[in-house]
Amino acid sequence: MADLSHIRNFAIIAHIDHGKSTLADRMIQLTGGLSEREMRDQVLDSMDIERERGITIKAQTVRLTYKAGDGETYQLNLMDTPGHVDFSYEVSRSLAACEGSLLVVDATQGVEAQTLANVYLAIDANHEIVPVLNKIDLQAAEPERIREQIADVIGLDTTDAVLISAKTGAGVPDVLEALIRRLPPPEGDAAAPLKALLVDSWYDPYLGVMILVRIHDGVLRPGMKIRMMAAGTTHQVEQVGVFTPKANKVDALGAGEVGYITAAIKTVADTHVGDTITEDRRPTAQPLPGFKPSLPVVFSGFFPVDTGDYADLRESLERLHLNDASFHFEPETSAALGLGFRCGFLGLLHLEIIHERLEREFDLDIITTMPSVIYRIHLRDGTVKEVHNPADMPDAARITRIEEPWIKATILVPDDHLGAVLALCTERRGVQVELTYAGRRAMAVYRLPLNEVVIDFHDRLKSVSRGYASFDYEMDGYAESDLAVVSILVNAEPVDALAFIVHASHAEARGRAICERLKGLIPRQLFKIPIQAAIGGRIIARETVAAMRKDVTAKCYGGDVSRKRKLLDKQKKGKKRMRLFGKVEIPQSAFLAALRTGDD
Repeated sequence: MADLSHIRNFAIIAHIDHGKSTLADRMIQLTGGLSEREMRDQVLDSMDIERERGITIKAQTVRLTYKAGDGETYQLNLMDTPGHVDFSYEVSRSLAACEGSLLVVDATQGVEAQTLANVYLAIDANHEIVPVLNKIDLQAAEPERIREQIADVIGLDTTDAVLISAKTGAGVPDVLEALIRRLPPPEGDAAAPLKALLVDSWYDPYLGVMILVRIHDGVLRPGMKIRMMAAGTTHQVEQVGVFTPKANKVDALGAGEVGYITAAIKTVADTHVGDTITEDRRPTAQPLPGFKPSLPVVFSGFFPVDTGDYADLRESLERLHLNDASFHFEPETSAALGLGFRCGFLGLLHLEIIHERLEREFDLDIITTMPSVIYRIHLRDGTVKEVHNPADMPDAARITRIEEPWIKATILVPDDHLGAVLALCTERRGVQVELTYAGRRAMAVYRLPLNEVVIDFHDRLKSVSRGYASFDYEMDGYAESDLAVVSILVNAEPVDALAFIVHASHAEARGRAICERLKGLIPRQLFKIPIQAAIGGRIIARETVAAMRKDVTAKCYGGDVSRKRKLLDKQKKGKKRMRLFGKVEIPQSAFLAALRTGDD
């Protein structure tokens, strides 16, 4: 176990694509964590989805052993965090296990929306922050301008900012030296009763539940009987280890250290992220404050295509929840789709990632319903009901008013694209709070209804700004609104998976867009298929899928026209009867594609 003064626990925080994972790669290389043969780009992004999309989804931890310029050997516990707003809960959890942060800023792009959001999370966690300017090897790099921008916008002292190129490795040794000089060592008492923070957990098919812990006091050894203070369960520790980034067993984890443990934990429910782990025989008096639980903001129904997969889906969701504490789910039933789960997410990218992981890692075919947010329904009897599924909406006669959630969005955009961004925010019922300038970039702060943001706002923002705008948001309470429930009917049958709640002024346009989209997605039958959008009993939009026509007159060669007429009339009667009894199967791809009405 290392001396406390020789340990540094730190997180790397930055906006998306500013070079967090690449800097982590260079640090692992410099300290000899992996051999040249084992190295690869973004070594800590272990999931296939992370590597394909080029984003970090899960915060990863690694222990590095570094011999400093003063001849002393230091233990560095590095946490590589995600940059996307949907995974900010991963960032806040990682920061709770550290004393300092490396703030990485792209020397060509400068301060972005998530740079600000992550810095404020680090400041809230009382972190010492070391600014690092990355990508100085690029011709477009302007380190001096970005240095001033960080000082003006964030208020950090940038006189000692480290200039690096994570790609080439230039300046990375200076980052390691700055960590040791400027970040504080952890505090803790090795003689006190065990007090450890449960930072993360995941499922291993051979070892069961694995837990990532940060030791605050005491020592954690194999063979110890530990207690989870919130869950109230006890377990025998089997294995203690650290990631270098390979999993390596160690004899013990002491105060200030970060590592993993296995304790033959079979049930997923026993591990709560943020729980305090202590020794069963000699427990600590006071648990750690833990983490504020994450509140889902976007909801969507997950239903198995094959109803026999329901039990597999539940087990898969439990394992994903263990690995991602910000994801929530509860059982629900649907008239059209059968048994499934109502799932809560931190955003639309989060929803996409979970859906993709279920298909890849657990080989499940799933239908997802239209994403929605939590609405507060005030009823005439004085009660307030929270609704996130349009199917649960009470009768309109019982409702006095409906409130919807609003967010406070911060958008940073170059001056050239400001007009298009402001127009988009106004179109989405946004209210401007302030508009300021940070150098050559405008910072617009808007209040926006969350319902207008969850579907395709991020895509549209990138589109109108040619990819230059960055966006971050925080919840900002509820406000009364004129909302309507729009149901989609296919062949006069309501499809509850496509029902949605929308502002009355946008109901007709959104309903028409979904009907038009479905018209191109539903396969043609031998009868006409009407697709309608309705509010209550009023139809607000309609499209018709034309019938396929079988050539019933092919056998008529010449002769009187009445022979052909007779056959066509007979066909018409048959089609009418078909439409009465005809059942339309909507393909799964149609559900997913119909949600993306803004992609055009």
